[in-house]
Amino acid sequence: MSATHSASIVIRQPAHPQRLVLLMHGVGSVPQSMQGVGAWFARRDAQAMVVSVASPQPSDVSAAGLQWFSVRGVTEDNRRQRVDAAMPLFLQTVAHWREQAGVDAARTLVAGFSQGAIMALEAAKSDQAPAATIVAIAGRYAELPTAKPGAAIHLLHGDADGVMPMALAHAAFERLQALGAQATLDVAPGVGHQPDPRMFALLEPRLRA
Repeated sequence: MSATHSASIVIRQPAHPQRLVLLMHGVGSVPQSMQGVGAWFARRDAQAMVVSVASPQPSDVSAAGLQWFSVRGVTEDNRRQRVDAAMPLFLQTVAHWREQAGVDAARTLVAGFSQGAIMALEAAKSDQAPAATIVAIAGRYAELPTAKPGAAIHLLHGDADGVMPMALAHAAFERLQALGAQATLDVAPGVGHQPDPRMFALLEPRLRA
């Protein structure tokens, strides 16, 4: 098992998983930061394997944190290049946990926060998306999609987010609607740049539907 996989946290491990939920933390953070989110998913689906995934690289903005790509000097012009460079390992990581759970993409959900959401959204641009459902928490696209994604997209954002402006979520949702995607946007009043229980109260009926 690679260092990335061994540093990940398995929050729920059913004997015979029927579904897989993968949680992707933000830049400079660690898998432990998503355990509350993972507990929420585990409570709502006892048959799902739930894993908080460790990003593969040491963070260059946090001494103890991790990242998929560096945000030092990141711009609108170079963000996509950095995401593209990180994407093969991201896809391999999702494939690893799908193999561990014994499920296919149709029974996989990836929920990412901030940089984790960027990676998840970009991964789902392909017809061969690695998961059927993407939950993007306080995230954005590196570049807005130009074709209908191969996954259902649920955007969660706080209207007090000072790191990822809410306008990014609205732009993503408008583009997804224009492309005919299965997409939702839920905005949590007063919530900043963080996963928040109010977001998941809004998400619950979306996932039931």
